Amino acid sequence: MEGRTHISVYHGIGGVEQLEIFGHVLDLGPLPTMRYSRFPLFNMIALLRLFMVKPRQGAQVQLVWEGQTITAVTESDGFFHMQWVPEKMPEPGDHVVEVMVTNVEESPVTRAMGVVIIPHRSQFGCISDIDDTFLISHSAAMLKRLHVLFTRNARTRKPFEGVVNHYQLLSDAINKTRLPRPFFYVSSSEWNLYAYIREFCRMHGLPEGVFLLSQLKPLHKLLKSGQQHHGTKFTRISRILKHYPHMRFILLGDDTQEDPHIYEAITKHFTTQIVAVYLRHVRNSRYAATQEIADVISGRGIPCCYFKHSREAIAHSKKLGLIA
Repeated sequence: MEGRTHISVYHGIGGVEQLEIFGHVLDLGPLPTMRYSRFPLFNMIALLRLFMVKPRQGAQVQLVWEGQTITAVTESDGFFHMQWVPEKMPEPGDHVVEVMVTNVEESPVTRAMGVVIIPHRSQFGCISDIDDTFLISHSAAMLKRLHVLFTRNARTRKPFEGVVNHYQLLSDAINKTRLPRPFFYVSSSEWNLYAYIREFCRMHGLPEGVFLLSQLKPLHKLLKSGQQHHGTKFTRISRILKHYPHMRFILLGDDTQEDPHIYEAITKHFTTQIVAVYLRHVRNSRYAATQEIADVISGRGIPCCYFKHSREAIAHSKKLGLIA
């Protein structure tokens, strides 16, 4: 909303002992969403609007959970992160919370709803990259990537053939007797693109999940979208694994940027928690180096599938018994 404080609340997570949720407080939020269009100019303007934000540092935010008040203060980029230990852990499922800003004199009080997702104890969960893992993005070629970003929108972008089917099978969504297996989407794309990516996932039927994206970017850094913060990806994935020590995970990525190196490091530090690793082959120039990393991962007793087409990944998952 323009002209007043804006809160963006993202899907939070619940682990063995604690709950957490995060978001941004902005003095200037993304302007009202434009209608989806096939005209490149409209899509360019819509993308620019996602980066026309002004973070608010030092905003006090709070939520109330069953009589317990949880507070946090936003960082320089407007980001807040609230963690708390409930008296009793709630049942698996989606739990709605309301987050409000308490030190801004506005009427009505600025508030927004969020969801804390508590996964059931499934056989495994999935941690997936986004760009060039399931969303065709041309991450390795900056001009191509920017062309796609600027001229298309969340409803005209395309996933790789077969990838939605693979993810749906991994999530076990067809099994109506229990909640789907949890999905976490960890990407170098910025929080500016959160609604954009979620709409893409919704449109194509990708599993609902928790998103852990990179630091919010101002408009003048738009041309560097998705090109930084690979280093923090290891930290974000580590947090998930530590949050769910009882659960094992599948890692899904690609060879366009740093996924192979990051996933190799993850399998080294969390060997017993990783069920399998999937790496999509996109860049021919990276083939030999990525195959070498895949062999290192396999040498640790963790199946690693380096594939060109999702049908290969599906066949591999069936062979391992990960999907029916």
